[in-house]
Amino acid sequence: MKEVLANAERKMGKSISVLEGDYAAIRAGRANPAVLDKITVDYYGAPTAINQLAAISVPEARVLLIQPWDGSVLRGIEKAIQTSDLGVNPQNDGKVIRLVFPPLTEERRKILVKDIAKMAEETKVAIRSIRRDAIEKLKDMKKNSLITEDDQKNGEKKIQDLTDKKVKEVEAVQAKKEKELMAI
Repeated sequence: MKEVLANAERKMGKSISVLEGDYAAIRAGRANPAVLDKITVDYYGAPTAINQLAAISVPEARVLLIQPWDGSVLRGIEKAIQTSDLGVNPQNDGKVIRLVFPPLTEERRKILVKDIAKMAEETKVAIRSIRRDAIEKLKDMKKNSLITEDDQKNGEKKIQDLTDKKVKEVEAVQAKKEKELMAI
């Protein structure tokens, strides 16, 4: 029974980590290198993440500076950023690429808040699905006489408590990101 609980907790934690990663990729008016994480560049025939090809720094609050280690990949990085849905036009000076993020409009913020809420709801659904699977495992264990009925009820309560705790974590992560977006 302990492994069922541990497995459920691990999977729920992973769901929250994925959500935090997705939130990091949402630009909140400030320059954040994480917005480039999902953009890949064709580097000698292999799709490669920008952060593996260049040093990325934040010299100012709304500026990202991309300095490739190999100058020949500069055009490829520029092209990849232009074709992405980042909404920023790269400025290439021949040595580095600057990304200047415009301030977010009120309308864009509201859209982003809706997207954040949708992502959080999808994560909550995933957590509830993990709960359902764990409870099914406990029922199977009871049916196969591996645990008693009291153990099953106790396990179900622990899984429900864990689920409630993880859903609250998701809501806290969501509230933090919404506050970050609306504070700008």
